[in-house]
Amino acid sequence: MASHRRPKQPSRTRVTVLTTAAAAAVALSANAANAAPSEKPSKDEVKSKVDKLYEEAEQATEKLNGAKEKQEKLQKEISTIQDNVARGQEELNELRDSMGLAAAAQYRTGSIDSSLQLFLSSNPDDYLDKASTADQLSAQQVEALKKIQEKQRELAQERSEASEKLKDLSTTRTELAKKKKEVQAKLASAQKLLNTLTAAEKAALAAEESRASRSASSRVDLGNTASASARGLAAFQAAQTKLGSPYVYGASGPSSFDCSGLTSWAFAQAGVSIPRTSQAQASAGTRIYSQSDLKVGDLVIFYSDQHHVGIYAGNGQVIHAPRTGTVVRYESIGNMPFQFGVRI
Repeated sequence: MASHRRPKQPSRTRVTVLTTAAAAAVALSANAANAAPSEKPSKDEVKSKVDKLYEEAEQATEKLNGAKEKQEKLQKEISTIQDNVARGQEELNELRDSMGLAAAAQYRTGSIDSSLQLFLSSNPDDYLDKASTADQLSAQQVEALKKIQEKQRELAQERSEASEKLKDLSTTRTELAKKKKEVQAKLASAQKLLNTLTAAEKAALAAEESRASRSASSRVDLGNTASASARGLAAFQAAQTKLGSPYVYGASGPSSFDCSGLTSWAFAQAGVSIPRTSQAQASAGTRIYSQSDLKVGDLVIFYSDQHHVGIYAGNGQVIHAPRTGTVVRYESIGNMPFQFGVRI
C-alpha cells in the first residue's frame, strides 16, 4: 500500500540561514551597483607614471647598448682568433710537410733514421723530451720539430681562447634578449597608460613638451663657443644638425637616436671615437664637477647611475635625445639631476 506521509518540512534553522544569505546577496548586489566607479587618473598623474616608466626604459636601454657593444667586440675578437688559427694550421701543415719530405728523401737513399720513423708514426709533442732520441736528430731536424711543437701549443691556446669567448658571446646574447624584452615591456606599459588619456589630454601634454623645447631653444647662446675645444665644438655642431630627429631606443643615427647614440654619433662626426653607453662615456675624458666650468661640446652626465647623457650647449642648456616619444632638442640642464661634465 502506497505511503501517504507528508514531505519533511525544512527546519526553522535552515530557513533562517537561507533567508540571511539571500539578504546578504541582495545587499552586496545593491552596493556594487551603487559603488562609485574607480577614479580615472588625471593627466598629470599619467604623465608622472609614464615619465617614470620612460626613465626605467632608458636605464634598461643603456644596459642593452652595453650588451650590444660587448657582443660586437666579442664577434670581432672571435673572428680574429679564428683567422689566426686557420693561418697557424696552414703553417703547421707546411712544417709537417717539410719534415715528411726530408723523411722521404732519406727513405729513398736508405738512410732514414729511427728518430724520423718514430716521428712519422706518432705525435711529436713530447718527442724532444727524450734526450737519447734528440741526440739522433740533426740540428736542422731538431729545429723543425721545435717549431712544430711550438705551433701546436699556440693553436691549442688560441682554440681554447676562442671557445671561452664563444661561451661569453652566448651569455651576452642571452642578456641582450632579456634587456630588449625589458625595454619593450616598459614602453608597452607607458603606452597603455597614455591610451587612457583623452585626445584633448594628449594634445595638452604635447603642447607642454613643445613649449618646454621652444623655451630651452630661446635660451641657447649660439655665439658662446669661444672657449669650446675644436673637437667639442665640432661634435656640438653635428648634434645641432639632428635637432628634431626622433628618439628610438638602441639607435645611433643617422636618422634616429637614443641619448648615448646621439653623443657617440656626434663625436664620430668630429673624428673622435667614444664608447657607446652613457656609463662608459662618463669615463671617456676629464670630469668637470662644476656646471660653471662647463664648455660647449662637453658631455653632460645625469642621474646617479649615469644612465643619461647630453652635450653642453652653453647658457645652462644641453642638446640631447631625451626619451621615447620625444625628439633631439635643447633642454635646461636643471631639469635632470646633474652629476658632472666630461671633456673629451
